[in-house]
Amino acid sequence: MRALTFDRFAGPLTIRDVPSPDPTPEGVIVRVGASGICRSDWHGWQGHDPDIRLPHVPGHELAGTVESVGDDVRRWRPGDRVTVPFVCACGRCRACAAGEHQVCTRQTQPGFTHWGSFAEFVIVHGADVNAVALPEDMSFSTAASLGCRYSTAFRAVVHHGRVRPGEWVAVHGCGGVGLSAVQVAVAAGGRVVALDISAGALELAADLGAETLIDAREVGDAGVAAAIVDLTGGGAHVSLDTLGHPVTCVGSLSSLRPRGRHVQVGLLPAAQGRPLIPMERVIALELQLLGSHGMAAHGYPELLGLIAVGRLRPELLVTSQLTLDAAGEALSNVGQRPGMAVITAF
Repeated sequence: MRALTFDRFAGPLTIRDVPSPDPTPEGVIVRVGASGICRSDWHGWQGHDPDIRLPHVPGHELAGTVESVGDDVRRWRPGDRVTVPFVCACGRCRACAAGEHQVCTRQTQPGFTHWGSFAEFVIVHGADVNAVALPEDMSFSTAASLGCRYSTAFRAVVHHGRVRPGEWVAVHGCGGVGLSAVQVAVAAGGRVVALDISAGALELAADLGAETLIDAREVGDAGVAAAIVDLTGGGAHVSLDTLGHPVTCVGSLSSLRPRGRHVQVGLLPAAQGRPLIPMERVIALELQLLGSHGMAAHGYPELLGLIAVGRLRPELLVTSQLTLDAAGEALSNVGQRPGMAVITAF
């Protein structure tokens, strides 16, 4: 099969022919119809994930058609249209027994623990637990956008942030997951303050319903929290760091009003430095610090239902569709263009 590969971290991204995967007894092989290009893929390419072994094929936001199934698979047949969460659960550990598949202790992740979906075919382990059936009228491009950024933002806003109508929601970073959070928070009735350093990203955030925009370059790192407190009349009720940087993490925490909720969505690799959390503020204001790590496959029906009735429109975030041959350049420049880039031709 054709795949985008790299042989060393931060090294050349090359299209080459590599062996196609075979299904494990509990797995399925998916012919990839679309694969999103996510900042997490960039982190993996840069060497920020300890699970990756070289040579490697990145890609974890995927949708496509089941090509073949393992002997123990019961729910799926060749030709079924599916997507998967980026965290694939084992279905048997204590976390899975509690329904918390997104923190499975034996999880696999396409594009990290094994070769991913920047290829014609990808293996999905534990398919009966992890694969999600797609509506016939949903494009693979839209479905691929759900696998990491949109589903993560949905759970972060709705289940962790618990956004209620009229609450102020600050979104720090308007990349793919940040813009997803903007759309979901607006649909939940939140009043959104969107922050970024890109005029194009802020413009798209406004199109998605953000009420207030802050160009972080204009206020400076030290001025972000004060600007949000002033604009919201006391601080955000919910604030999300969707970029994943020590500055945005601390800025998010510092912009909350008393008893506010901070949700950490963006990755914080050690290579970028650790944030200095103002724990005295957390204690004095009784703030809540929450992490959000994707969404289990069994949580998708709620999300798909809101998409089906038009409450959520993830397709609006897909701003470019690329060929596999163009994916290397897009990955190396991830975040340079607003919205989501999705590979749709392999």
